[in-house]
Amino acid sequence: MISIIQAAGWPIWPLILCSILALAFIIERFIKLKASRVITPGLLDEAIAMSRDSIPGPDTVNQLAAHSALGEVLASGWRAINGNPRCKPEDVRAAMEAAGRKVAHELERFLPALATVASAAPLLGLLGTVIGMIEIFGAQAPTGSLSGGNPAQLAHGISVALYNTAFGLIVAIPALIFWRYFRARVDGYVLELELAAEQFARHLEPLCPGSEQAKGAKR
Repeated sequence: MISIIQAAGWPIWPLILCSILALAFIIERFIKLKASRVITPGLLDEAIAMSRDSIPGPDTVNQLAAHSALGEVLASGWRAINGNPRCKPEDVRAAMEAAGRKVAHELERFLPALATVASAAPLLGLLGTVIGMIEIFGAQAPTGSLSGGNPAQLAHGISVALYNTAFGLIVAIPALIFWRYFRARVDGYVLELELAAEQFARHLEPLCPGSEQAKGAKR
């Protein structure tokens, strides 16, 4: 491996940095995008059961928010009602939508950087190829004949060109595959969060102090 890096020349070092960054992003996203960290099975039903008649206290709300991404969205609805004596269903939905946007942003973290690596790696490989070609032409004699050039420098230029091209593709292809995989996974999570938030918002409507149902119940 060291001999390959030495043969490829200095243009391969940016590609090595890109490969390290891509690997770090992929491992981090695999950990953060686990289903248990985003959509915990049964959490929505449990939250509905806990707030069937009244909104839980701050300790329970904070515990739900710290549970998962879904818990953070659901807890924002509870917080909206606890923090506003005149809370309306529209206020609850607005609070949950804001929490959902924040969660979606966290789910997409590092995905643009991974996409950038996937796009930049082939260009860096192309840069190494161009540099290798420049060295190839520089190894030729002034007359332009290959026989009068420096064979060692000519071979080095060819190795720089080929190694950088290959390494650029080796970095870019897995980065692109994992970016598309994580992108699809995040889109699926966001859809599930939206459906769960809509169901929970409908559940909380009668509990809002400013809703018509709550006013009718008091009468």
